[in-house]
Amino acid sequence: MKFQLKFVGLIFILAFAAVTFAQSRNPHVDLKETRLANGLRVITVEDHNAPVIAVNVSYNVGSRNEKPGRTGFAHLFEHMMFQGSENVGKSEHFILVYNNGGTMNGTTNEDRTNYFEGLPSNQLDLALFLEADRMRSLAVTQENLDNQRNAVQEERRIGLDNAAYGKSGEMQQSLMYDNFAYKHDTIGSMDDLNAASVDDVRAFFKMYYAPNNAVLTLVGDFKPALALALIKKNFESIPRQPDPPAVDMTEPDQKAERRASIDDPWARAARISIAYKTVPGNTADFYALQVLGNVLGGGVSSRLNQKLVREKEMVTNANTFVQEMRGVGGFYIIATPRSNFKNDAVEAAIYDEVARLQKEPIADWELQKAKSGARRNFVNSLQSSLGRANAIGQAAVYYGDPNLINTRLDKVMAVTKEDVQRVANKYLVQTNRTVVITIPKAPMGRGMGIGMQQ
Repeated sequence: MKFQLKFVGLIFILAFAAVTFAQSRNPHVDLKETRLANGLRVITVEDHNAPVIAVNVSYNVGSRNEKPGRTGFAHLFEHMMFQGSENVGKSEHFILVYNNGGTMNGTTNEDRTNYFEGLPSNQLDLALFLEADRMRSLAVTQENLDNQRNAVQEERRIGLDNAAYGKSGEMQQSLMYDNFAYKHDTIGSMDDLNAASVDDVRAFFKMYYAPNNAVLTLVGDFKPALALALIKKNFESIPRQPDPPAVDMTEPDQKAERRASIDDPWARAARISIAYKTVPGNTADFYALQVLGNVLGGGVSSRLNQKLVREKEMVTNANTFVQEMRGVGGFYIIATPRSNFKNDAVEAAIYDEVARLQKEPIADWELQKAKSGARRNFVNSLQSSLGRANAIGQAAVYYGDPNLINTRLDKVMAVTKEDVQRVANKYLVQTNRTVVITIPKAPMGRGMGIGMQQ
């Protein structure tokens, strides 16, 4: 079986024939779309380069859909969806996929939940059957709820409560946002998970895990007529549900800097995390911020790396990332100071580099390097059938536009030096930032101390 898994993984990497290149050298994916009678959106991409298929089912639900007192439900369902359904036993989903040489997983974030399988092409019916059966008849029982509630709570302990910098990220998210949709962590709180009842969970499943709230993406080696017939056979009888309520994602303008410091017994070095509120994804300013992020903190030739890591030797590392959200996103700068430098001095040096970006246009080579890096990362993410299925499914759920896979790079390449300077001046300002300083503390008899100010 190990050989099968390695073989399927290899041919997924090779499955790139459906991605052709136009004169611009940007990838193009030939996709087709169908809407079933029950509202399920189906997107298909033929790729006969290798005998594999990838199935992605993306649901239009994430932690932004949760209510106060009932957090963690979207992530809880990432676990619950593998606990069996009418015709599939508990954890049998894993066994059937792995024993047929495939791979699978599910992920949750603030804006969507997805489930996906990669299998040899002769197992297309299996992948569709498994996804349809749990969409139709997930086993939401007290036993499964208790079991997976405990699993999620243990995941929180390991990955957040008892992990270095885990509480820092949760604190920054809570402090940065005012709207509850993005203010709470996806994994949820212990109290809310404990309070969840079977009736709560069943209602959440019925509302959000319905065909009219999902997108099914199929990429790989299949015959279109046969594949569509199998999709209809498996999914079209699943009843449509009332459309879920819209989510308010409005975020008020921030009027002053927000700061917090955390004593972290798990951390072995201080960390400075600076977050600026920005814009939703797939907007002109979002793509300009992506280029800005690459210039400022993307790789060894970036400005923060050259100035703070190499020249001044103030930090061991410094990087940036731009968070893509359906609502207000964030531009993050994270640095780990060396022990012989004070946090204030490092923070001031970061702001000096930001100010330089605001005052002077970036160089032509910096713009080209940033765009080339963005293009390389995006093209690499599309090399497998599974990568393309996941990207298409997310674009369809986030923006209603699966064809974004073909136009995204054009939007990045359209960014100018003036755009980069403009967004630096617009968003990377003191009143718009939330700063969390993590201070390492010996764990002997100490808890987690938190101090905040605005």
